[in-house]
Amino acid sequence: MKKALIKFSAAAICLSSLLSISASAESGHGWYIVKRGQSTPGFPIDSASISQHSCYYIDEKSAECGEKVIYLTFDAGYENGNIGRILDTLKSENISAAFFILSNLIRKNTELVERMFEEGHAVCNHTANHKNLTCMCNEEIERELAAVEELCLERTGRSMSKYFRYPEGYYNEASVLTLEGLGYKTFFWSMAYADWDNAKQPDGEAAIKKLCSITHPGAIVLLHPTSETNAEILP
Repeated sequence: MKKALIKFSAAAICLSSLLSISASAESGHGWYIVKRGQSTPGFPIDSASISQHSCYYIDEKSAECGEKVIYLTFDAGYENGNIGRILDTLKSENISAAFFILSNLIRKNTELVERMFEEGHAVCNHTANHKNLTCMCNEEIERELAAVEELCLERTGRSMSKYFRYPEGYYNEASVLTLEGLGYKTFFWSMAYADWDNAKQPDGEAAIKKLCSITHPGAIVLLHPTSETNAEILP
């Protein structure tokens, strides 16, 4: 009888593990937007299942009435001299932005994160280690986000906004539901361009031309503040 109980217990643990894995086993999707010039792009068809789960990619109100409003959002994992320049420009223009940050930035450049708070920017969660959430179970996702929250509170005395952006925009429905359950709103984007490779920075004039060609009312713009080009052209 004892052996039978042990076998049953082992089987139950195995089943529990499989169920936990299945929650995140759904294949992930890479967020993308089909550009329509200066017209507002639609929600991607293959992302329709998440459209009602606290996920946003535009300001719908501004888009519907054609109001010329855009939102600047920055994915920031480390400092290379350009985040400070970006903050200087935002301060001089009296503009608030959203910074989706990793633990690394909080740990190594606490003063920059403190400055973001002090100057009225939204400091948001981009995970602790820039890992793919679609490969994680609910508990792992919760730990990954909580690690950033706790470190931010410890180092700055401030709580992060409950806004989230997926590393590399790679998501699945299971993780979206987990994030929603944790009280997070997920922000994708309707505008972006190739600014992330520091070794292949675009020409400033060409970058401005590219961005202006796809700017639309209510746009959520994804930028990287480590980009030298972005620091140059932001004014």
